[in-house]
Amino acid sequence: MSETTKKIQQGLKKRYAREKRFRFFGLLSILISFTFLLVLLTTISSKGLPAFQQTYIKLDVLLDEDVLGVNKTSEHQALFAANYGKVIKNSLKTMFPNVKGRKQKRALKNLVSKSAAYDLRDEVIKNPDLLGTTRSFWFLAKDDIDMFMKGKIDRNVPEADRRIKDYQLLWIEQLMTEERLEKRFNTVLFSAGDSREPEQAGLKGAVMGSLFTMLVTFFLSFPIAVAAAAYLEEFAPQNNRWVDMIEININNLAAVPSIVFGLLGLAVYISFFGIPRSTPLIGGLVLALMSLPTIIIASRAAIKSVPSSIKEAAVGLGASPIQVLFQHTLPLAMPGILTGTIIGMAQALGETAPLLMIGMVAFVAEVPSGVMDPSTVMPVQIYLWSDSPERAFTERTSAAIMVLLGFLVLMNLFAIMLRKKFERHW
Repeated sequence: MSETTKKIQQGLKKRYAREKRFRFFGLLSILISFTFLLVLLTTISSKGLPAFQQTYIKLDVLLDEDVLGVNKTSEHQALFAANYGKVIKNSLKTMFPNVKGRKQKRALKNLVSKSAAYDLRDEVIKNPDLLGTTRSFWFLAKDDIDMFMKGKIDRNVPEADRRIKDYQLLWIEQLMTEERLEKRFNTVLFSAGDSREPEQAGLKGAVMGSLFTMLVTFFLSFPIAVAAAAYLEEFAPQNNRWVDMIEININNLAAVPSIVFGLLGLAVYISFFGIPRSTPLIGGLVLALMSLPTIIIASRAAIKSVPSSIKEAAVGLGASPIQVLFQHTLPLAMPGILTGTIIGMAQALGETAPLLMIGMVAFVAEVPSGVMDPSTVMPVQIYLWSDSPERAFTERTSAAIMVLLGFLVLMNLFAIMLRKKFERHW
């Protein structure tokens, strides 16, 4: 074997070895990334899944008309203002007659959530014939009771170091023996707005706020971005200084920190135009500005990918430039445009910093019904709950993250479906 052949074989061996190492490091990086992702999702799921269940307490409540100060013929306003908390308190005293001392009485009252009185009020208003009778009702348990039932509070810890005291453990054991404690699916998480009480806190306000904000963002950013992309690709003069400057600024805006858009919204939309703070309208305006560069860049790339032969054939058949754009170029570019739009919207859905600057960090308990109502959004709600000292908010924070990730996954699946639907081969 000649010396030249040996050198060639050695070179081939080195090249194959480099390719194997490169392939190994590529697979290793994918494995590491997948492991980190799996650990992240497992951690979030393990902490968030308990939030989808909530503990309820069954109480036999005597709706004493003398205690409530109303009867079956009372007006709606009187029924609404009656002291329902007192009859619930009396029910607890009847179940645990040996409770003494102010501290224990306060703890007994805190077995059930403060929402119990409001739930009972709604039942009586719905059916006044309940007055004067003893009925069984299931009420939300207080957050500490809920945490204990979910195993988050260890009863083996010394009494001084846990929130559930020994006498409360006896009450819980009695309730469990009488089958008055039950864990159910936490419908409150999806049917209620925010609350200072963890067991009453829900995501409906944040979900509706995010929905209204995303609608404003989409209807502002999508037509403007597609029009800008179409102009820059199809009609803008080539080698023009102003056009080049616009293109450079669009690319630069895509890399601007999102909080800068929040400052812009604070200075222009709120201070100059007087748009109300903490509303989906102002949030959508700010996020539309932030999403525009991403959608414009993706739309330009999609329009550029349409073969020039299709455009030339349309022109050859007598189509005007506008007809070519709307009847040929945009339909063929639509899969890429929609994909870029969904990516921009998904980025906007997860933003927090610009919304903090325009006041959407405020505590809003009511569920918004329009773009002008005060509201918050999912990422801000997660931020607020993560900063709350109550332990029960920890699992609700993880549950909210799971819901947000679910929305992002659905948006990406929607983008894939749209791409498959509008995709054409040539």
